[in-house]
Amino acid sequence: MTYSIAILGASGYTGAELIRLIAEHPQMTLTALGANTKAGQSIAEVFPHLRHLDLPALLQIDEIDFAKIDLCFCALPHKTSQEVIARLPGDLKIVDLSADFRLRDPQAYQTWYGNAHAAVEQQKEAVYGLTEFYRDEIARARLVAGTGCNAATGQFMLRPLISAGVIDLDEIILDLKCAVSGAGRSLKENLLHAELSEGYHAYAVGGTHRHLGEFDQEFSALAGRAVKVQFTPHLLPANRGILATGYVKGAPEAVHAALAAAYADEPFIVVLPFGEMPSTRHVRGSNFCHIGVVGDRLPGRTIVIGALDNLTKGSSGQALQNANLMLDIEETTGLMMAPLFP
Repeated sequence: MTYSIAILGASGYTGAELIRLIAEHPQMTLTALGANTKAGQSIAEVFPHLRHLDLPALLQIDEIDFAKIDLCFCALPHKTSQEVIARLPGDLKIVDLSADFRLRDPQAYQTWYGNAHAAVEQQKEAVYGLTEFYRDEIARARLVAGTGCNAATGQFMLRPLISAGVIDLDEIILDLKCAVSGAGRSLKENLLHAELSEGYHAYAVGGTHRHLGEFDQEFSALAGRAVKVQFTPHLLPANRGILATGYVKGAPEAVHAALAAAYADEPFIVVLPFGEMPSTRHVRGSNFCHIGVVGDRLPGRTIVIGALDNLTKGSSGQALQNANLMLDIEETTGLMMAPLFP
């Protein structure tokens, strides 16, 4: 069976990544592409690297006939996404890539994002889209909320350790570096080449990054008590990739064993041999996440490092993984491509 797919926000980076992935999917057809600011243009005009694909022209979202759509990806900015989704048909399957439905508590959303939630009823039915940990709920869901790319990386590294009880929950430090595509495609002065290249800087320092809301929500629910990590993100002058370094108090061998056991049957999470370190260059353009573990020189301390592509496993690839489950398609379909190297 082939399913009809719509992408809203098709002119952004995550929209382009969705098109790249779904174009080769054997059970999905791209029926409608929405992009209000570029409506009327062809994909070749917006993304020349996709000109070989036979795709519909971009439409205003209100021009799309959703009665003909089986599943819709929303790759829109936060706040915009919730307003659009509130107007979509109530029986339409939706995978949202924005931040709008990640936090279960609307008050927490207002705290982290600065505005009241405009789709509270839809929020109540949303399932958090970290596929490896919410697989059964996602398969039954109508609305899935894709995770933040930083939040996904940190959770892949730390959730099994919290569940296994092998680390001190009050001593978790996460130092993360993200490529510039994580900031989106909108024009911003600080993202101009002359402002960004040949440099490397921290941002949202001191606990202000919005993905902390996801860490607080997920880690605390998992532990059954409040868990608050120290988290500092950094902006890399690179196009793709996240490299996160976690510093935890726990025995290195126990940490590695907990991760290896948790992901033994997972197709996209690879726990490297003890002492081997991951690299963004080894996951670029793929839906894989690599995790490495090494013992610190201080006894009882461990360093955990995770790497993934922020546009694929951190966003659009994870979204497609979720959509496969929602449509009862084999989860790995369209996602087993090898990383790009060099």
